[in-house]
Amino acid sequence: MRYLNLPGMMLVLSLLTVPAKTDEGMWIPILIEKYNISIMREKGFKLTAEDIYSINKASMKDAVVRFGGGCTAEFISSEGLLITNHHCGYGTIQAHSSLEHDYLTDGFWAMSAKDELPNPGLTVTLLKRMEDVTDRVLAGTTDEMANEKREGIILSNIKKIETEAMKNNGYQANVRPFFMGNQYFLFVEETFRDVRLVGAPPSSIGRFGGDTDNWVWPRHTGDFSLFRVYADRNNNPSDYAPDNVPYKPGFYFPISLRGLNEGDFTMVIGFPGTTYEYVPSYYIDMIKNQVNPRLIDIRARKIEVIDEAMESDPLLRIKYSAKKAGISNSWKKWTGEILGLERMKTIEKKREFEDQISEWIKADSARNRKYGMIFQAYRDIYPLLSEYMLVNGITGEVMNGIETVALARNLKGLSDLVESRGNSGDIESLKKRLIEYSGSFFRDYDRWTDEKLFVALLKIYGEILEEKWQIPEYRKLMKMSKGDLGHFARKLYDSSVFTEEKEFRKFVEGFGLGSLKKLKKDVFYNLAIDAAELVAKTIRPELGRFNAELQEHNRLYMKAQMEFQDDRIFYPDANSTLRVAYGKISGYYARDAVYLTHRTTLGGIIEKDNPEIYDYAVPGRLKELYASGDFGRYGQDGQLNVCFIANNHTTGGNSGSPVLNANGHLIGINFDRGWEGVASDMAFNPDQSRNISLDIRYALFVIDKFAGAGYLLGEMTIVE
Repeated sequence: MRYLNLPGMMLVLSLLTVPAKTDEGMWIPILIEKYNISIMREKGFKLTAEDIYSINKASMKDAVVRFGGGCTAEFISSEGLLITNHHCGYGTIQAHSSLEHDYLTDGFWAMSAKDELPNPGLTVTLLKRMEDVTDRVLAGTTDEMANEKREGIILSNIKKIETEAMKNNGYQANVRPFFMGNQYFLFVEETFRDVRLVGAPPSSIGRFGGDTDNWVWPRHTGDFSLFRVYADRNNNPSDYAPDNVPYKPGFYFPISLRGLNEGDFTMVIGFPGTTYEYVPSYYIDMIKNQVNPRLIDIRARKIEVIDEAMESDPLLRIKYSAKKAGISNSWKKWTGEILGLERMKTIEKKREFEDQISEWIKADSARNRKYGMIFQAYRDIYPLLSEYMLVNGITGEVMNGIETVALARNLKGLSDLVESRGNSGDIESLKKRLIEYSGSFFRDYDRWTDEKLFVALLKIYGEILEEKWQIPEYRKLMKMSKGDLGHFARKLYDSSVFTEEKEFRKFVEGFGLGSLKKLKKDVFYNLAIDAAELVAKTIRPELGRFNAELQEHNRLYMKAQMEFQDDRIFYPDANSTLRVAYGKISGYYARDAVYLTHRTTLGGIIEKDNPEIYDYAVPGRLKELYASGDFGRYGQDGQLNVCFIANNHTTGGNSGSPVLNANGHLIGINFDRGWEGVASDMAFNPDQSRNISLDIRYALFVIDKFAGAGYLLGEMTIVE
């Protein structure tokens, strides 16, 4: 057994020991020098670990930001210009779109700084430094200590560390657990609040292939959008102000126009969200066989209703486009995950490993005292956890899927304040916020579509959820409707204050004690309250109890795995912190006799062109450019590459991540994974796990030749 020996760190179990045999892994930037750089150089990398992460000089970490709530973006100019995925900027593009200015359909390009569009609430976050603080976090704890006491000490230590890290610098600080709580790192970050939209191609480029091609290779999606970060005159974060100036990043990526070939080194830097590499078989069985199949069924119903609405009306297409994208993204991923886990026999392999480690534990009395209870605890907890996870998932998917119910839930706070005769100022302030919120809500709401969702989702709710878990208002509703939910729904939507903006605003503005009776008779409100109470009073406490028990067992199981496999390299699961993944451009066998090559071209877009299918409608201008054959400096071998694949280990949160070559030059923008390897969140398959990236040359071609916004290229550093 070996130990990490970093400055200022107590001796803990070795988390990284020997080089990896495959390109699997999401690696911690400050440990690249110690554990990865020699392997990376063997694979072709030509720079140093300090070029990736340094606090002493500008490095790649200074060019990569967390974009919005869950994507990655990167600086590509000294003037704060960011590039990320079209789907990461999709909600922002939609928010600026209308029938008069349909930027989703037509695209948007700011031809000067004054045309760039501000986005209230959109932020980007930059890592300033990270530090291993395991010894400080675990100070005063022991493995034998009761978990509740141990966690209390840890939380207190973390609070002190974070407070100290934020003193007098305007930064944010977060301490995050790694390896199930066996190691901790501090992240000090800077958040910018003035982020403006610069450019986005039409959806017929940025979402080409749509949900049909999502999670699929070959792919032909021009999935990019451009933003600019603004700061005050001192280059510090600032709220939006007209006199703010473009942020000057410490580092930005040069862009390579050189060709891409099979076997070339690639590297991805970004903020991957969540992975589950080290969980037991019981967890995977719960997700694969019990919870996700039901959630897939519910989302399929949602998609069916929304598709029908979007095909019927251009305005509904705008209203529901972002919602549908979010719904279908997880639906397709979960489906592919189940197939991948079956194909790789992940549960069977996990159980075989668990049998082996169990025998190892039993062979030593000290190990048996420390780890002997783990698997019995899993056998006891997971059947109960599965039931509560399923109820929680079904209730949330159904009730949140009915937007009228979701809106009604927002009046609970106002109702409580009024009923308790709360402070009049607080009441008026809450009314104001509700009215402001209603503007954005109703902008993308359609009562007729929501009515159909109401009927479809409550039907499946009754079909798949045991009666003992069905909320009272649902059972009451089914009795009142006498089985004709469709006809009854029309009456509910006609009479409720939650289905029309004017009526909602009027109701909120005049809300007082006399309004409570009407509110508490509203079916949508009662569905929302019953669902919220079920989750808050029954489901969440039990989930919290189960997860608290599992937290301790998972920490010990992780430690046991590392002792048992003391010659294995262990990378930490993703947790939305900055990571580095590396590999090579590589095709793969999708199935018997079917080999998928590493790149797609503009010719493939033309082959898919079908004006009758929304996902495959190619813009006329793009067809003209293809016919001319003038790809300029963006072409390779007489063709224009669109996308490529590599075997970098990525997940959600890596959307928008820079894909870099051996020289650290930008060659692509990561945006997806291949269907066959999408189960890599739980089990990486080196033969089929592939990340899908936009070739940066196609993005530049679209900016320059298609959009006529070539002036933007003037602020980039382009390597030919």
